[in-house]
Amino acid sequence: MPAKPLRVAFFGSPEFALPALEAVAQRHHVVLVVSQPDKPAGRGLRLRAPPVATRAQELGLDLVQPRAVRGEEFLQRLAGARPDVGVTAAYGRILVPAVLRVPQHGVLNVHASLLPKYRGAAPIQWALINDEKETGITIMQTEEGLDTGPIRLQRRTPIGAEEDATALMSRLALLGAETLIESLDLLGEGTLPSTTQDDEAATLAPLLTSEDGDIRWTDSVTAVLARHRGVAAWPGTAFTHNGARVKVLEMDSDPRDPATPAPRAHPAPGTVTAVSQAGVSVVTGSGTLLLERVKPAGARAMSAHEWSLGRGAREGEILG
Repeated sequence: MPAKPLRVAFFGSPEFALPALEAVAQRHHVVLVVSQPDKPAGRGLRLRAPPVATRAQELGLDLVQPRAVRGEEFLQRLAGARPDVGVTAAYGRILVPAVLRVPQHGVLNVHASLLPKYRGAAPIQWALINDEKETGITIMQTEEGLDTGPIRLQRRTPIGAEEDATALMSRLALLGAETLIESLDLLGEGTLPSTTQDDEAATLAPLLTSEDGDIRWTDSVTAVLARHRGVAAWPGTAFTHNGARVKVLEMDSDPRDPATPAPRAHPAPGTVTAVSQAGVSVVTGSGTLLLERVKPAGARAMSAHEWSLGRGAREGEILG
């Protein structure tokens, strides 16, 4: 345990923040948990609390779910908790300067990238889409800019060759909790480092859109598979066939893809070149992709071969 536990105001909402909340609650004094309001979810659109709000109640922590964090009522509530430091972990809202000024040591943010790379709301997804081999956690001092504050602590980790957004998010949530606890302990000792970010090396990672899941057939097989891993949590991979959207659940590079295709046969990207028990082979900008399992709109999930026997693609067709 630290020599003197800190008084921490914890801001977080989704499952990614749960390991951090639980770790902080075990070693420090969480004086206030701030989470997003309950939102309609599911077919019945019943109000559902964010995972952090639910867990805070289970732990008996003081919880508030303000619709806005700039109002005087919330600022008074935060100030009344007398936090030494604030912590954000995927809270989902930008904190205004009035909030950042309340804790004695400001606010630390658990960011899932190696800043200054991938500033923004979807760093895990874009690191995968761009086929990065390494990522990590940055504990950053929050300021007014978008993830521009000083780096306080950073930990690196390799990205697994088959790791998708869901798996990597779970692993980084645990690494984020470990790095945050180390940072808070160092902060309490007065030895937490601070390094200014290199703005010229910054890249952006905006929220994904539904179109980010569309297959770019002109990309290489490697790039298509990287995107597939990056959009696995949402929106998922898809293409169009006869005007209908088809989701791709499983795919891989085609093991039968020749190293040097015959010069006389060079079909356009998106062309189906073969249909077999293994799946549906489709040409990309470089290499051939094997669709293995799909889910057509309005239908159940099925093997790509089964899909091809029904209303699916035939050899020679070009997928959208």
